[in-house]
Amino acid sequence: MDDKVAEDLSSLQQIQGLVKWFDPSKGYGFVVSDMGGPDILLHVNVLRNFGQSSVADGTRVEIVTHRTDRGVQAVEVLAILPPERDETPVLSDFADFDLSDLRMQPLEPARVKWFNKGKGFGFANVFGREEDVFLHVEVLRQSGLSDLQPGEALAMRVIDGNRGQMAAEVQAWEAAVLETETES
Repeated sequence: MDDKVAEDLSSLQQIQGLVKWFDPSKGYGFVVSDMGGPDILLHVNVLRNFGQSSVADGTRVEIVTHRTDRGVQAVEVLAILPPERDETPVLSDFADFDLSDLRMQPLEPARVKWFNKGKGFGFANVFGREEDVFLHVEVLRQSGLSDLQPGEALAMRVIDGNRGQMAAEVQAWEAAVLETETES
């Protein structure tokens, strides 16, 4: 191994931290490491490699970082952990549901049909179903996401709500695959 490759590998570090802010329209944001130090640049392309186009502020992440002349940046996302949920339903539509029952619903594969963050909602299609599933921005935030792009792969827990089929929880496809593997 030549010296340059060894130097590059030695500058990689696996860290955990919180998303300070992330702006999908700018294509980047910053993470604050649990160990302190400078803010860590998180570029949208690194998120896309993990299967997401956004991440909500305050979300816990596990990333691999690389120190460069311009600062520390994330080079890989290993895990995105949604914020801790309280027992208060995020939407009035869920008020009549037991939260433990909501969490027992199976994760279903889906693709985003469209989502408008300004309006606060959008729709997705679950594979094998004809009807659209309503996606509310508060459900995204509760799941650690802040925005979605058309065609983005997701896993959702779907319920029959006041508005028809509704997402009660949304996860990045990769996160759902990991959850399913650990339950097996």
